[in-house]
Amino acid sequence: MDVLVIGGTGLIGTGITRGLVGDGHDVTCLTRGETDADVPSTVSFRSADRTDRAALTDAVADEAFDCVIDMVCFDAETARDAVAVFADRTDQYVFCSTVDVYHRPPERNPVREDASREPPVSEYAAGKAAAEDVFRAAHGDAFATTIVRPWSTYGEGGPVLHTLGTGTYYVDRVRKGKPILVHGDGTSLWGPCHRDDVARAFVNAVGNPDAFGEAYHVTSEETMTWNQYHRRVARALDAPEPELVHVPTDQLRAAFPERTDMLVDHFRYSTVFDNAKARRDLEFAYTVPFETGVRRTVERLEAEDRIEPWDSESDDAVIDAWREATDGFVSEVADRLDR
Repeated sequence: MDVLVIGGTGLIGTGITRGLVGDGHDVTCLTRGETDADVPSTVSFRSADRTDRAALTDAVADEAFDCVIDMVCFDAETARDAVAVFADRTDQYVFCSTVDVYHRPPERNPVREDASREPPVSEYAAGKAAAEDVFRAAHGDAFATTIVRPWSTYGEGGPVLHTLGTGTYYVDRVRKGKPILVHGDGTSLWGPCHRDDVARAFVNAVGNPDAFGEAYHVTSEETMTWNQYHRRVARALDAPEPELVHVPTDQLRAAFPERTDMLVDHFRYSTVFDNAKARRDLEFAYTVPFETGVRRTVERLEAEDRIEPWDSESDDAVIDAWREATDGFVSEVADRLDR
C-alpha cells in the first residue's frame, strides 16, 4: 500500500516507518526536515509544516495514499485541516492520540476505551480529545478513522523518564549510586512500552478493516510501581541498588514548578490500561522487556553523547533540604509528645 506518515522520524514514527517498509509498503514521510531520518533509504520525503494548511496541501498536491498515519496532530484545528486536505486523498486515517485523554484518577481500573474523558487533566489532553472528535466525525465520509492511544513510550532516540521529567542526568545518577528523587511513596503505577511494540500496532492497523472506526490502547503489559521502576532501571544498567528519597508530589511541585508538569499531569496517577482490543484486532504484543529496552535506550544515549553529568541539576539540594525538614519534624513531634 501507499502510506503517508506525518511525523515519521520521531520516537514512535521511526519505528512505524521501518515496520511499514519491512512489510513491503511504499512509504512517504512528511516532516519539517529538522530531524535526521534513521529510516530505510527507500522512504520518500516531503517537507512542510503540517500546521500550515496551505503548505500541507502543496506538499501532497496531486497525491493519493491508501493510508495516512498522523503522529503530530495535537488540537481540533489541525485535525480539521487534515480532514479537509486528505478527504479525497486517502481511504484510512490513523490518528496517534494518547491515554491522557481520559479523566484521572479513573473511575475504575483497568481503563477501557470507552472510559470518561471529562474533565481533561491537561491542555494537552483536551487538545488530543478534541482532535479525536474531529476524526471520529469524519469517519465514513472523509475516510475510515482509526485512533491509537499509547501511554508512556520509550526507546532508542528518547530519554529514560523519571520523577522530574526527561533529563538524562538521571542515568548518570543511577549508575553512580546517587540518591534518586521519587514522588509520593513510590507506589503509584507506571507502564513504559518500547516504541517497537507500539509501532507494530500502528503498522498492523494499516488497511485493516477491523480497525475502521475503532480506538485502541497500545500500552505496557509490565505495569510497575515507581519504586520498582527505579530499581529495574538500576538492574538494567548494572548499577547499585538505588537509594530512593520520597518527597510528596505537592512539595516537589512547589519546589520545581518548571520541572514537574509531567509529574502533575501523568506520573502521580495509578492507572492500568486494557489492551485486549489491540491484541484482538492489531495483533499487539508486548515483546521488549523493560530492562532490555532501558539498556538499548541508554546505549543510544551513550552513542550520541547525550548523558548529562549526575550533578547537572539541583536534585541534591532538594534531597538535603527534605531530609533536614523531615528530621526536624520527627524531632519536634518527639519533643511535643514528651511534653
